[in-house]
Amino acid sequence: MSDSLRGRLLVATPDLEDPNFFRTVVLVLEHHDEGALGVVLNRPSTGTEVGQPLPAWAALAAAPAVVFVGGPVQPEAAIGLARRVDTQEPDGFAPLFADLGTVDLERDPESVTPRVDRVRIFAGYSGWGQGQLERELDAGGWFQLAVEPSDPWTATPETLWRAVLRRQRGKERMFADFPLDAHLN
Repeated sequence: MSDSLRGRLLVATPDLEDPNFFRTVVLVLEHHDEGALGVVLNRPSTGTEVGQPLPAWAALAAAPAVVFVGGPVQPEAAIGLARRVDTQEPDGFAPLFADLGTVDLERDPESVTPRVDRVRIFAGYSGWGQGQLERELDAGGWFQLAVEPSDPWTATPETLWRAVLRRQRGKERMFADFPLDAHLN
């Protein structure tokens, strides 16, 4: 697929009213002819600290050190997004793009190579079947935007939607201050 969105952000437009994706920022981990997969970067859980389900990974958890809601698909499954700090042969680390990859959460962090210096844990993921994401894009449900290295690790995920839109130079920037309910404006 030549126009893959892998490594890009999908930022929900104000028109996207699906409660699973309202004002979300999704990092696309995979995108090919069969579909797409990503994780929501701005939905921290309320109260599920990483150390509860995964004590071995708690010391590497980026603040806030809680499990994030990655999306509505398989909420019982966990995805560990990690940042590598060297270029050793991968073992327990699956490279994605730039310095990001997923880690095998069943492994001890010390046994994973390359070495990682932070992790963010997601319960579930966002998934689209063949052609589904393309239809949502054509319908104006998402902005496709560049990811900044700090986006997956933001300490203030509740501000990420606005922050990503505010840093844009095009029409997307004007949506940063869009009211929660345009009908009340």
